[in-house]
Amino acid sequence: MEEVNQTSLTEFILDGLTDIPELQLPLFFIFLGVYLVTVVGNLGMIILIVFSSQLHTPMYYLLSSLSLIDCCQSTVITPKMLVNFVTVKKVISYPECMAQFYFFCVFGVAECYMLAVMAYDRYVAISQPLLYNVTISYQVCLWMIAGVFCMGFLSSTAYAIFMIRLLFCKANIIRHYFCDYFPLLELSCSSTFINEVLLWSLGSLNILIPAVTILSSYIFIIVSILNIQSTGGRLKAFSTCSSHILAVAIFYGSLAFMYLQPPSVSSLGQSKLSSVFYTIVVPMLNPMIYSLRNKDVKVALKKFIQKGNVHTIKNDFY
Repeated sequence: MEEVNQTSLTEFILDGLTDIPELQLPLFFIFLGVYLVTVVGNLGMIILIVFSSQLHTPMYYLLSSLSLIDCCQSTVITPKMLVNFVTVKKVISYPECMAQFYFFCVFGVAECYMLAVMAYDRYVAISQPLLYNVTISYQVCLWMIAGVFCMGFLSSTAYAIFMIRLLFCKANIIRHYFCDYFPLLELSCSSTFINEVLLWSLGSLNILIPAVTILSSYIFIIVSILNIQSTGGRLKAFSTCSSHILAVAIFYGSLAFMYLQPPSVSSLGQSKLSSVFYTIVVPMLNPMIYSLRNKDVKVALKKFIQKGNVHTIKNDFY
């Protein structure tokens, strides 16, 4: 009865990365550059895979799906953050905040499962190469991608439903640069017990199940690589997997640091820094990691550029 008489907030103020005025403009240009690289890199990867027939394999369909997730994840967070760097009052409305929270969860959870699916794909390719086309067929690949996005939407819907039921009537300053789980719970004057239980249960599953899948896949992969007789074959196999291991380590390390410890343990600065890695840095790094260390992508990109140059010359000639 007490909560009914309280007034719920209609807008929030985002605290941002820093409150030092001298850093606002430099950070704006830094993160603007990061965002442009992220969008160009991920959309470029998707376009390259779509128009390069030699990349029409399950492995690269999964990679293009990861690029789509990264591009969307960065777009959910970064543009609003950029606007807040150059505005005095960093206001975000309640519906906009809930929408940002929802889609952040969608693509965050989807990335967890996509990295696990990609690890399984590499396990089959290296440990059971003769069965790869049967085990990871195009139909299976499509179902795995659909499952990844379904997990993202189902988990986020659960988070959002219990977040919307909360009443926000305390201070309206979100101590973060976007509408994240713990900073929103801090502002609630309702009981957040169910939200916390949901996070520790469903959140742990969404992090630990993909993490265990990835770890198991790479244990089998390493065993298979060590059984390869030729040194060149071992190096090629390690090279194929090392980029994925690097991307997984950065993403899961920062994600686990943020969500698998009590909010009272980590400081505000540590939470923001950790969040920057999995919301902004990782989406930028993924296309670089997978393209710079992938011979097939380099060859496809070279052919794509040459094909584009040929079309340009023909158009100029006629």
